[in-house]
Amino acid sequence: MGDSDLKKAGLKATVPRTQILNVIETSEEHHLSAEDIFRILVNAGDEIALGTIYRALSQFEAAGLVVRHSFNGGPSVFELAPQSHHDHMVCVDTGEVLEFSDEFIEKRQAEVAARLGYEITDHSLVLYVRKKKR
Repeated sequence: MGDSDLKKAGLKATVPRTQILNVIETSEEHHLSAEDIFRILVNAGDEIALGTIYRALSQFEAAGLVVRHSFNGGPSVFELAPQSHHDHMVCVDTGEVLEFSDEFIEKRQAEVAARLGYEITDHSLVLYVRKKKR
């Protein structure tokens, strides 16, 4: 992603938008809050307002560049719009967010919806987990 992706999404490629998108793309953590992005940019010596980050993230979400999640009532976190569907597990002890895919779960959800007379248009599955004690 980059300036051309911003332009394709109908957004002007401003310096703040480019910086924010770059942080989301290059961060080892795939689920970042606005505050995380702010902290990363400030620590890198960039001057940016937190409000600018919130506005840009809302614009990115509306344009389909990022997806917003709110796990367990915590702050919203953002990830690049995935190329393929995946679900999430959130550790209730550490807050770590893990991504996973399971074709059986996907198929079973579609079967349940069909049995009740519906088809799935979109969904979000979040499992709240804790490491097993040894």
